[in-house]
Amino acid sequence: MWLSLVAVTLVSWRFGRGFLIHDRREAGIAILVIAFIKIRYVILDFMEIRRAPLPMRIGAEIWVVAVCTAIVLLYTA
Repeated sequence: MWLSLVAVTLVSWRFGRGFLIHDRREAGIAILVIAFIKIRYVILDFMEIRRAPLPMRIGAEIWVVAVCTAIVLLYTA
């Protein structure tokens, strides 16, 4: 898990440097979405929410989606 998070970090860093995505706005959105995917995995695995009661997991999932959506919408406005 840790190694995959590092690999995804390197991919998002490359996106920021113009790799595969040349439009800065699209690269920014891709980086934000990747960051929130990583946040989701950290919450589920390292904070052990994956084995928590279902309402807590649902709340965490909703939080990740809501905050990611809000930030992407603010970024594109």
